[in-house]
Amino acid sequence: MTVVTSWNIQYGKGVDGIVDLRRIVDTARRLGAFDVLCVQEIAVNFAEMGGGATVDQTAQLAALLPGYAPVFSPAVDLLGDNGARRKFGNMILSRLPVLETTNFPMPRPADATVLHMPRSALCAVMQTPRGPIRVMTTHLEFHSAQQRAAQADRLRAIYAEAAANDRRPPVPGPGPYRVRPPATGTIICGDFNFELSEPPYAALTAPFGDGTETLADAWMKRFPATPHAPTCGIHDRAQWPQGPHARDFMFVSAGLASRIDDIKVDTETAASDHQPVRLALAD
Repeated sequence: MTVVTSWNIQYGKGVDGIVDLRRIVDTARRLGAFDVLCVQEIAVNFAEMGGGATVDQTAQLAALLPGYAPVFSPAVDLLGDNGARRKFGNMILSRLPVLETTNFPMPRPADATVLHMPRSALCAVMQTPRGPIRVMTTHLEFHSAQQRAAQADRLRAIYAEAAANDRRPPVPGPGPYRVRPPATGTIICGDFNFELSEPPYAALTAPFGDGTETLADAWMKRFPATPHAPTCGIHDRAQWPQGPHARDFMFVSAGLASRIDDIKVDTETAASDHQPVRLALAD
């Protein structure tokens, strides 16, 4: 079994207002063992996120998960008043060998009507018993529908390009031209900040028509007759007055969709304003 868990942890801040990364890791483990943990909203040196101006949450998470390779590449990277870099973004921790990592900036079309910040998609290719798989994790813009739609289109394009390179690998060469084995499938997970009824969801799951495997919502593949479990708005009604709904997904390429053994959402925990999602693939 290969298991990927994804969670927007709100920099470890629970609905009780307490920032506790150990609680995050313990809660993720209670949902079930995982090979890969993808987390969104990780802060470094943000006093207002994590309790101090010199707190490195990437180091804290790595220490809490010994044996897992930490991969962090921020979407936000600012110079702080104390001269230290202030960073915010997505992180992947993997106990599987990590063959390759890439960070993709997301588009940010100008929108003067709302708050917004840089966004990115962090990608890692890791070795599994069935061959390499690609795991991408992201956190799309909440405040701007225009940016969110553009970012979903970019995710789709990044996936299509990567899949094309898997089907038609480049000529191998020395040093950085070395070619890794092609990925056997792709998982794109995270906090997409759109709901199932919105156009970006339909855009991500639309057919390609060029040999690229269609992306599918793993929940809908596993439970086609069951409404999607909510992933936010359950416990935190201040931030989510609309109540429980889903905006955190596991999208999988068609080859991996046939291997879905289980997918579940922990709807009980209030350790973040979002709920963790765990996907298990048969080997």
